[in-house]
Amino acid sequence: MSKIAEHALTEQEQGFLVCTNTDSSFSSLSEELDGLEPQFERIKIPSGGGTVYEIPGDGDDPDSVKEFKAAILHHHPLNCHYKSKYTGGSNPPDCGSYDGRVDVGDPGGDCKKCPLNQYGTGENGSKACKNRRRIYLLREGEAFPDLLSLPTGSLKPFTKYLQSQISKGRASNTIVTKFALKKATNSGGIAYSQATFAFERSLTPEEQTAVKALSEQVKSYAATVGMEIDAETGEVTN
Repeated sequence: MSKIAEHALTEQEQGFLVCTNTDSSFSSLSEELDGLEPQFERIKIPSGGGTVYEIPGDGDDPDSVKEFKAAILHHHPLNCHYKSKYTGGSNPPDCGSYDGRVDVGDPGGDCKKCPLNQYGTGENGSKACKNRRRIYLLREGEAFPDLLSLPTGSLKPFTKYLQSQISKGRASNTIVTKFALKKATNSGGIAYSQATFAFERSLTPEEQTAVKALSEQVKSYAATVGMEIDAETGEVTN
């Protein structure tokens, strides 16, 4: 596609090629944020079985959508543990891990061997250490990534989805994924919102090149993005 033809397209028609026009801007942003904590726009999953996402809007208020489509740039585990119940404020967890392997804090150590990372150590048979997965996304027609944090109840369907795509030779950053929500209930009878995932299409070769370059830049940031604490519940939301 010629540059003239590309600029004649709307952002939506460009699909995932919009980020090619902002690669230099993202690099400039990298330089500007050196030594600072980067803040990605958040996509939020509701509590209590809601089936509507909150995504970044054009103004200050988020948009509510039943589903959206995006390319997955990067994803990684995030573990966190609080010794006591939330009593207010936005304090960081007593122990946490940005890779799901090594916890930093108290008790710290190997996540897999940690007794707090076992089912039955938390409320209603859950883990005392909360497991989440951060997903850095590029929505179609957008130039910069968003961040979605999957709670524990959405990890199994995400794992199953990734396995199904890998078995077909598709890496998560070479396809478009449709994200939706459904109401689910845990073993304690408590309703929660569970993310669902579906293959939409493969990225074009041009889109794959653009997305791969952005994926590498996002990976360099991932370990430096701090945890976001819900001011009402004290739960780590991202």
